[in-house]
Amino acid sequence: MALMLQTSLSTFAQTSKQDAFVNNLIQKLTLKEKVALIHGIGHFSNGSVPRLGIPSLIPSDGPHGIRMDLNDDWSASNKVNDSGTYLPVLNVLASTWNKNLAYAYGEVLGSEGRYRKKHLILGPGINIIRHPLNGRNFEYMSEDPLLIAKMAVNYINGVQSKGVSACVKHFAANNIETNRNIANVTMSDRALHEIYLPGFKASVIEGNVNAVMGAYNKFRGQYCTHHEYLIKKLLKGAWKFKGLLISDWGSVHDTQEAIFNGTDLEMGTELNMKDVDYGKFFLGDTVISLVKSGIVPERVIDEKVRRVLRTLYKSNAFSKMQSGAFATPQHSAVALKVAEEGMVLLKNEENVLPFSKSENILIVGANAKNKMAGGGGSSQVRPKYEVTVFEGISNFLGKAVNIEYAPGYLMQKNAGASTKLIEEATMKAAKADLVIYVGGWAHDYDNSGNWDNRAFDTEDADKTDLTMPFGQDELLNAILKVNKNTAVVLLGSGAIDFTKWIDNAPAILQAWYPGMEGGTAIANILFGKVNPSGKLPVTLPKKLEDAPVFKFGIDTSDHVNLHYKDGIFVGYRYYDTYKVQPQFPFGHGLSYTSFEYSRLVIKKSNDKVYVSFNIKNTGKVSGSEIAQLYVKDLHPAIEKADKELKNFEKIELKPGQSKQVNLVLDKSAFSYYDESISNFKFDKGLYKIMIGASSQDIRIQGQINY
Repeated sequence: MALMLQTSLSTFAQTSKQDAFVNNLIQKLTLKEKVALIHGIGHFSNGSVPRLGIPSLIPSDGPHGIRMDLNDDWSASNKVNDSGTYLPVLNVLASTWNKNLAYAYGEVLGSEGRYRKKHLILGPGINIIRHPLNGRNFEYMSEDPLLIAKMAVNYINGVQSKGVSACVKHFAANNIETNRNIANVTMSDRALHEIYLPGFKASVIEGNVNAVMGAYNKFRGQYCTHHEYLIKKLLKGAWKFKGLLISDWGSVHDTQEAIFNGTDLEMGTELNMKDVDYGKFFLGDTVISLVKSGIVPERVIDEKVRRVLRTLYKSNAFSKMQSGAFATPQHSAVALKVAEEGMVLLKNEENVLPFSKSENILIVGANAKNKMAGGGGSSQVRPKYEVTVFEGISNFLGKAVNIEYAPGYLMQKNAGASTKLIEEATMKAAKADLVIYVGGWAHDYDNSGNWDNRAFDTEDADKTDLTMPFGQDELLNAILKVNKNTAVVLLGSGAIDFTKWIDNAPAILQAWYPGMEGGTAIANILFGKVNPSGKLPVTLPKKLEDAPVFKFGIDTSDHVNLHYKDGIFVGYRYYDTYKVQPQFPFGHGLSYTSFEYSRLVIKKSNDKVYVSFNIKNTGKVSGSEIAQLYVKDLHPAIEKADKELKNFEKIELKPGQSKQVNLVLDKSAFSYYDESISNFKFDKGLYKIMIGASSQDIRIQGQINY
């Protein structure tokens, strides 16, 4: 109790010192200087006030690595050493279900941001993965708001522990890229508060995030970056957010809405001018005129400036920033650990994996030698190095093993199946002891640097379907026909059409975009040095038409007027409730060992429910299991999902070892958003507590009156 009081007093003192410092600066600023602080004067900076020692706020793209410096034309600059750590993308991090790793991940970003003199990391991206074709799904975490919230809060705490601010994005309902600048999203209040907002709310209230980025799209007819309800009433009102609301680059559209609805810093507005006059930004010279004419009270501008200065203060801009660390072996180790824990073993018939070190191995697929860090849009990174799958396997096996390679397909614009490449790969596969096929998606640059967003994972574009590009289905079927001892390694954001070849594939490893140590991690898993422990943070459908976004009626063909008819039934909430069998369910992931669940105990004390159970490793190798706790309302007053994730824990067990897992649920785990009272409501009743290895693999369950 004494320690808590001491911490509280210390925080109060720091806040008071910060506020006094900031208020003192505001009193000394001219109106012109104030306005300079609330809009951009370059790609990644706002105005500064040298006479008062106020520097520009320097943000950096980099949800999974600090972006390289850019020239005025947005090309990569070669003037600085900016080859840093390329971490696995955020759906890899989410697949670890490891909250401690999320914190370590954030620490790497914070440390490297500090080294590069950045004040603000533009991440994490936490939009709900709702649409399987969304080109930016790889940048996001999950379809489930609780998993997002837990991982995002720890990511944020890790970043900000290094004296650099995190910026959670994109607020809100930016779930597809097509027409993102004009799309208008509508949904029920219940869907908004139960599915699309909890991650942001947790980031603000639990994570104390220093900045939030507004989204490009409209919500109920008003642009999100200056949205009265989302920003003024919720973010800065009900949630009491004291930080900075920064626009996405070019997402401001109206001066007075931005002024009165909470936009603090406008960035990236494209003026289509040869020599950009930054005073022409929406929050530029017009603001000065509006204040001088009496239309806008100066105190409204002062509040925006206060939030900019507060973020600078929290980001150590007014003191000597610690040096940070950049591209260190320790950071590479975090990248490797996240990749190893985040890869998901989807299928492993007859224990094909792990492979033994055979004498004659064939690696098929252009993705085996493709480097991914330079693509994807604003999340591109220039890594110190990037271990490809081919390099990782070659390094692991050494020169004593004969490793052959066949590209199998061409990564070029509009490239379909190549008969010549397929025949070459098939002939080699027939002679190999084992085959490792490396395919799936890629980013928007091929190896020669040519732009191509067709069926790729990238910002500002969506895929057209779930068919793997470049004729991979035909290639893979030909390989599987001649060699059953084949493991399929898939790179990319997740959902693909498995149906054309999955019945013949004995082993499938979902590797996502695994970062600079991805090839090392894949080799470690395929050959048994590491036991896979990742679990899917999204549901993978059998076919595109099975996804709830289509089952409830596709929004519109032009992706402009988007009505979220699926409501709360996103991801597994839909598949489990409506009994639609996915290809792989939410939370699914295999291991090289097995786990037994037992001894479930459920107790209620005051407003909390305490759940304990045992997990035992019943196999022959050490491994980690992710125990998932779902809650089901047995007599709901309104329509609810069949079950909802409400807690989880990842534990490591040696062969034969057993551990007790203890999880706690509060009233929020049994509540729903009641639109009639515009708030969350709890109904007394009978609830089922379900503990499982996935949403469709429930191992033990019990009931409680709550």
